[in-house]
Amino acid sequence: VRLVESGGGSVQAGDSMRLSCTASGFTLDYYAIAWFRQAPGKVREGVSCQSSRDGSTYYTNSVKDRFTISRDNAKDTVYLQMNSLKPEDTAVYYCAVIAQWRITTLQRWCISEEADYWGQGTQVTVSS
Repeated sequence: VRLVESGGGSVQAGDSMRLSCTASGFTLDYYAIAWFRQAPGKVREGVSCQSSRDGSTYYTNSVKDRFTISRDNAKDTVYLQMNSLKPEDTAVYYCAVIAQWRITTLQRWCISEEADYWGQGTQVTVSS
């Protein structure tokens, strides 16, 4: 059982990038999904989360209108489309999932750092 991320790298400010996270050993159908990130010297923060129940989403303020979380349950894959990237988006990005029944509100989960499974992390570097 694991989550495998891909799609990180180095880009210029204003560029776009898409991260992917594929589940193996289990299906995402009944899991809420999330992307977290940790910048150097900072605590890990929830970037975006999505419910498996109704598809509702949560975004931290700094990425609203720039990032989009999505899933393809047929492929057991989670995506994070990142547009208009800024140097302050530089961080290691982690995907995470939690069984839907375990969360009370999406926002509360997205800032809790609690998860059933974590990806290994992928580095995103945005230069000015």
